[in-house]
Amino acid sequence: MPKKILTGLVVSDKPNKTITVLIERKYSHPVLKKVIKVKKKYNAHDEDNKYKTGDKVTIVESKPFSKNKKFRVMENLK
Repeated sequence: MPKKILTGLVVSDKPNKTITVLIERKYSHPVLKKVIKVKKKYNAHDEDNKYKTGDKVTIVESKPFSKNKKFRVMENLK
């Protein structure tokens, strides 16, 4: 099974070696045919603490680093 790759905005960099990334996706409701925006936050592993709030990053699914941290940062998008 391929690994999940997501792109989003860093909203928090307070924990050590961890960033919180906000992922926003849009989909069409099956019955109402209305476009709905869904936001979800993921914790991602940032080994060097180099990503700051406001950066746009790509995260990839990996082995669990902790209870809530199952993604790692792949690259920074500018």
